[in-house]
Amino acid sequence: MSTAVDISSGRGTNPWDGDRIEVDERDLKAVSHHVVALGKIKSRLDEWATALTYGR
Repeated sequence: MSTAVDISSGRGTNPWDGDRIEVDERDLKAVSHHVVALGKIKSRLDEWATALTYGR
């Protein structure tokens, strides 16, 4: 992801330029670890609550 300084100084490209937003997959994965972790925690809590509720 480019910063405003990179774009204004001529270095880098604007990911929002054009018809669609393009962000490098590596950059996207680098900032999404917390989303994955929270998703796993939510799934485990859901499983626990279901087992508690229905006795499974």
